[in-house]
Amino acid sequence: MSVKAVADMSFEDAMTELEQVVSQLEGSQVALEDSIKLYERGEALKKHCEARLKAAEEKVAQITLGDNGAPVGLTPVEGA
Repeated sequence: MSVKAVADMSFEDAMTELEQVVSQLEGSQVALEDSIKLYERGEALKKHCEARLKAAEEKVAQITLGDNGAPVGLTPVEGA
């Protein structure tokens, strides 16, 4: 079974795999060495998902209203 590189995964694919990793770790029926590998993979998936979310947030724009309440433009949302 080939493991897909985390960097090549969509947010949805990474989240799905992360959920599987968490489930396997919670099941506690995994050998110690495999648990460590799963944890490392999960950490990489988590970081990837966080980066994808941050990138999406930066693309979101909020409507800027003028003094009369009418929309006057778009302002990018600041990243946290």
